[in-house]
This record gives sequence, structure tokens and C-alpha cells, in this order.
Amino acid sequence: MIQVAVVSGKGGTGKTVLTASLAGLLPGDKVLIDADVDAANLSLLLNPSAPVSQEFRGMEGAVIAADRCTGCGICKEACVFDAIREAGDVYEVVPYRCEGCGTCTIVCPEDAVNMNSRVTGMIHHATTSAGPLFYGSLVPGAGNSGLLVHKLRQEAGLRYPGVSLVLIDGPPGIGCPLISAITGIQSAVLVTEPSKSAHSDLIRLITLCRSFNVRMFLVINRSDVNPDITNDIIHVAAENNILVLGSIPYDRTVLNATRQGVPVTLMTGPASEAIFQIAQNLSEEIMKL
Repeated sequence: MIQVAVVSGKGGTGKTVLTASLAGLLPGDKVLIDADVDAANLSLLLNPSAPVSQEFRGMEGAVIAADRCTGCGICKEACVFDAIREAGDVYEVVPYRCEGCGTCTIVCPEDAVNMNSRVTGMIHHATTSAGPLFYGSLVPGAGNSGLLVHKLRQEAGLRYPGVSLVLIDGPPGIGCPLISAITGIQSAVLVTEPSKSAHSDLIRLITLCRSFNVRMFLVINRSDVNPDITNDIIHVAAENNILVLGSIPYDRTVLNATRQGVPVTLMTGPASEAIFQIAQNLSEEIMKL
């Protein structure tokens, strides 16, 4: 099984647009995972059907047993997150404020507070023309997005252990969700754009991927918008021995395809032609893994 993640150091570089296109172009049987659980949108371009959902239980939260609470207020005084409030003669926990630290369970003289697992998101499994798709959704404000990414990958592996390719649409940035997305994979396609912020974030992303022994490839999106920075990015790739799979020019067809909810490769245009070549180049490299 080959696992490839499409990642970016920042949001808005076109990572999901590229992933949706690669899903339909790369040969063989594959499983797709949208690891951007804070804002999953790969499904918007792949038109999934027959979705099945299951609860995801992440961080534990405090719960006060009203029948044992004496209303002393010690727990409220100890809570630095202001997650406990009065409820008549007793106290209760405000779930979206609770960070699960457990301090209230220690200070309560009546042993009225327990830590219980709670539903912090959902795991979705659906069918697409490119293969099975797994994606998650977090409850607004909930944490443990890295754990949800891990659960998505685990669920995909359990359901489809013999698949040839796992294609992961990674989360933006270099935080915990990305670490969960790239741990144990063979290669990553780094998507960037010619802007100063993207250039800076790319360097951080390269450093992180290298620490996980992930083979890196590079795609430059909207490459013609700022040729000088594009050249700088190509220089960074050469310095780090990273193969540039290709560059995608700015093309309004991408916007039209996204509005229609389809991969851009189903339309004709410079961006589509570039992605076809990128997919071919990536396929040839995957064969070497």
C-alpha cells in the first residue's frame, strides 16, 4: 500500500483542487481521505453518495452529578477556563468551555465531578467515482483534530487493507493534524504558490516532512502570478533535492469548476492540462516507491 498526502504550509494554495483531480487521474484502486477535519471540503468536488456516519469521541469533559453537588462553588473557583456555572442550587459544566484538565475532579470535596468521553465530531464514509472517501467533521470549538485524522486513517486501513493507493488531502499548516496525516506515509506532494507567506510556510513544511522521512514532491499553483517568487521556490526545491512535478498557471476555469462542484480536469483549460501532466509525473514516481 502506497500512501501519498497532498499538503500545504498554508490554506488557499489549491491543495484540495489538486487532490480531487489526482483522485480521478491516478491509476489503480485507491482510498481517499480528507484530513482537513476542521474544514473538510474534498467531498464538495467528488460528489459522494451513500454516506455512512459514526460518532467520534475525542477529549474527555467534566460532568457534575447534580444529586451529589452541594453547591459549595469550589470547582467554579478552581476552573481557569470559566467552564462551570451556577444552575440553581448546584453547579454545571459548560461543555464547549471545558478543556478536560480535570482540576474540578480533584478539588471537589463531594467527589461529584467525573470525566466522561464526549462526542466531538463525526467520521463519514462515502462512495465516489474515484474510490471510497473518508472525511471527518468536528463539533465547532472541539479539539483533538489530530486524533480525528488518526481515526480516519485507521478506519480506512481497517476497511480497505489491500488497496493499492491511499490519497490524503492534508490539512493546511504544520500542526498536529498534519503530523497525524503524514506519519508513516511514503511521500507528500507539497502545494505552494508564489507569495511571500507561502514561500515562508513552504520552508517550514519541508523541515517537518523531512523529520518524518517523507519523500517530497512540489507543485506550484498560480505559478505565473509572481514569476520572481516562483523562481525562488524552484531554487528552494533544488536546494532540498525536491522534484518539481509541475506548475499550474492561473486559470479562471478552476473557479468555474469549483463553483460547479467538479474537479477542474473535467474541463478544458491551461490548469487542467498542467494537472494532467502532474498526475502522469506523480504516477511514474509512485511506481518507483
